[in-house]
Amino acid sequence: MEPLRIAVIIGSTREGRVGDGIGRWVADVAAQRDDVEPVVLDLADYDFPPCYPGRPTPEVRRFTGQVADADGFVVVTPEYNRSFPASLKQAIDYAYDEWHAKPAGFVSYGYRSEGFHAVEQLRTVFTELHVMTVRTGVGVNLLADEPLDTEHRRRAAEAMFDQLTWWASALKEARTRRPYVS
Repeated sequence: MEPLRIAVIIGSTREGRVGDGIGRWVADVAAQRDDVEPVVLDLADYDFPPCYPGRPTPEVRRFTGQVADADGFVVVTPEYNRSFPASLKQAIDYAYDEWHAKPAGFVSYGYRSEGFHAVEQLRTVFTELHVMTVRTGVGVNLLADEPLDTEHRRRAAEAMFDQLTWWASALKEARTRRPYVS
């Protein structure tokens, strides 16, 4: 079986962010698996328009094309004010059908809550987009004085990828047999 294409979406675009390092760690964990081909989609690398355009720009098309090509997603998000950043919501909204009938997992970070409030908000958004969200995720408490790559986080990431690849494989097969209709 060929590896599943899993897009690791880095949702923060703030200067001084830590999400890019966390996202690259997630991609490294994924790359060690035979069943995953990780592709990093760092929103800071896209020149999105400041307002939602009447017609998709080349950058919007580039992003939505990557979403369409993915078999599943890992969304790396900070928690800002008990939710996720506007940059991530904007990017999510550029695609619609491209998200349908695919799974998503979450790696979140923040202070004390490990970004879990952001994940709960994202689950609601992705449910509306017909995305199957997996239960297990990875949380990072930015107040903790520990390295990112701990045994606990690696086990959580492996469990998340086990669930994500199961759903990605099942949904890919289902989409092949019968196109998804929303």
